[in-house]
Amino acid sequence: MARKVTLFTGQWADIPLKDLVKKASSWGYDGLELASSGDHFDVFEAAKSLDYCREKRKMLSDAGLNVWAISNHLAGQLICDLNDDARTDSFAPAELAGNAEGKRAWAVESMKCAARAARNMGIDVVTGFTGSSIWHMLYSFPPVSEEMIEAGYHRFAELFNPILDVFEECGVKFALEVHPTELAFDIVTSRRILDAIGHRKEFGFNFDPSHLYWQMINPVKFIEAFPDRIYHVHMKDAALQLDGTTGILGSHLDFGKPGRGWEFRSLGHGGINFDEIIRALNRIDYQGPLSVEWEDSGMDREFGAKESCEFVHKVDFAPSKVKFDAAFERK
Repeated sequence: MARKVTLFTGQWADIPLKDLVKKASSWGYDGLELASSGDHFDVFEAAKSLDYCREKRKMLSDAGLNVWAISNHLAGQLICDLNDDARTDSFAPAELAGNAEGKRAWAVESMKCAARAARNMGIDVVTGFTGSSIWHMLYSFPPVSEEMIEAGYHRFAELFNPILDVFEECGVKFALEVHPTELAFDIVTSRRILDAIGHRKEFGFNFDPSHLYWQMINPVKFIEAFPDRIYHVHMKDAALQLDGTTGILGSHLDFGKPGRGWEFRSLGHGGINFDEIIRALNRIDYQGPLSVEWEDSGMDREFGAKESCEFVHKVDFAPSKVKFDAAFERK
């Protein structure tokens, strides 16, 4: 049986959930990955109110949709980030703007509430970010010592272990979207973040091939490296545009601007081999949803969201239960 296809609502936070539900249903989606943005999902309210959770589920079910994961990406970014500039002020309540430790404390509580909210919704996965206190040290100049890098992972463990205790109590898993600006952004750093928390089962990954592909990492290799830690999957494409003048670091150019070395693309319009990804997910017996995270600065988003749903339904397939040449075997 093919996996369920969902739409991640983070890029649609400007649309009221009641309207997005109707659109997603008409586009052919099986459900939504509800983001803690706009009016889509409030982890604080859901953590304390079963009625709130029932209302959200009814809104979805009335349109023929379901939910298998919730997202708390923006709050998660504040947990380990330095929070020392205004870029993330909008991720937390307005009264915390400019208050680095205030934003962090709010984010930690938000992530704990996300675990309780997932339990109350009857689901077992929260997707999100961790942030990173050492991302600015990526290029090792001024010189960066190993002790500085190790301190970043130690700080992560200090902050996240109490959060993961709540996830454990609730029977919910946290799925980090491996992503630049996080403590885990490739295969090597993903191993390191697991080491930092003693490989706790509550912590795994939201596999998104686009973030690996533009770094020129084979996304299939990530699945093979962490077969028991793929707790959720984002479907998103990307295109490398390296022509001898463009750079992999993006050149301080916004998405959609000429001269960028890479771009996110609507599914099927980039360079990612999704056939090989589906085969790898089949090998590890991943049964969860395939969640479309739609991002493409060069395409109308409603056209792209509908086309992407059709793309995922088409590219996904169940593994074979028999050898293709079994019919030739002698009985």
